[in-house]
Amino acid sequence: MSTDTFEKTNLGWQLSQLQQQVGEWSEYQFYRFQQSLPEWAPASISPWLINLLKFLFWLVLALVIAWVGWRLWREFGHYVYSWLAGGRDASGSKAKVYSTDLSVGLWLERSQQFYRQGNYREACRCLYMAILQHLHDTSVVPHKPSRTDGEYLQLLHSTVTPMQPYETLITTHEQLCFGNTEILSENYEQCQQAYREISQE
Repeated sequence: MSTDTFEKTNLGWQLSQLQQQVGEWSEYQFYRFQQSLPEWAPASISPWLINLLKFLFWLVLALVIAWVGWRLWREFGHYVYSWLAGGRDASGSKAKVYSTDLSVGLWLERSQQFYRQGNYREACRCLYMAILQHLHDTSVVPHKPSRTDGEYLQLLHSTVTPMQPYETLITTHEQLCFGNTEILSENYEQCQQAYREISQE
């Protein structure tokens, strides 16, 4: 067997190397810190103070990492959601491909058809699409295929005053896409009531 067929590197090995290097670097820095402690005050630092300083260091480090993670999630979380939704819709056997050029009336007709069939999930989705089409037709929020539900909510917060009906429809749509909750006729009735409130504005 030739040596060309063996892996020269892989992601797991590189991560373990990085982890080892970071560990060695932090041990070295901590060792240097401990060596410099006697120069500050030869015997006046008690062990509990050293332990407190260690605890504070790790606490501050954990808070910084959490803050950076939170900022990254706020910035890029919607990409993860849309990637997950795209993968799920593409793989689902009952996935419906909706075009954004249907009129509000057609979306409402589809919603009624699905409701009569007992398919409350698709009926709610059609009401959601009717609202998106309504927002596009009234130039409140134009269509953009990559826009997520969270982005719609952010845009609507700055443009419309009664937010509750929009939140009802959008959160129901999020449950459709990302949750395993069953959509019942009560959910559809809530979405239909939300749609009525929006259309009466």
